[in-house]
Amino acid sequence: MKGYVYILEDMRGKFYIGSTNDLSRREYQHKNKHTHSTARMKNPKIIFTQEFDTLEIARKIELRLKKLKRKDYIQKVVKDGLIKISGG
Repeated sequence: MKGYVYILEDMRGKFYIGSTNDLSRREYQHKNKHTHSTARMKNPKIIFTQEFDTLEIARKIELRLKKLKRKDYIQKVVKDGLIKISGG
């Protein structure tokens, strides 16, 4: 099953990094405040997605991005349209 890493951004410039196997379901959940970690975001929108061979790989990439805790790197990923770190 394919997996995806996605990045949300809200109207205040706040980012959220997530992973899923169903982008439309997750977007619906975020927009309708079903996700605790993004419930306070103002009008979150998916601004980036990248597909991976498996959900397991996508989750590993998500965790590595979150550990970086660098807004400048997240902005570069969005600008370049590509995550350039491995999930291994």
